Amino acid sequence: MDKLKKRFANLGRAARLCYFFGMAQKRPTKCPTCKKMGDWFDGAFGPFCSRRCKLVDLGKWLNEEHTISGPLPEDAEEPGKVSSAESD
Repeated sequence: MDKLKKRFANLGRAARLCYFFGMAQKRPTKCPTCKKMGDWFDGAFGPFCSRRCKLVDLGKWLNEEHTISGPLPEDAEEPGKVSSAESD
């Protein structure tokens, strides 16, 4: 019993109940590249189902097929840059 207390000491009440009642089951996820369903986070390739899908996604980022939407705001300051208001 002491082992269980130590193991679950940092978990909240809801998490402990989910564990004990079997509700903390892993849900299948979609591979972002090929859309196959499975427990891909348990594998060596993260959210991807295979090395191939991981490399296809990387290639899309490198070819700029995937981009972060929208430009940065013009008033965003660069890290380490002192603004004129701070220098006065």
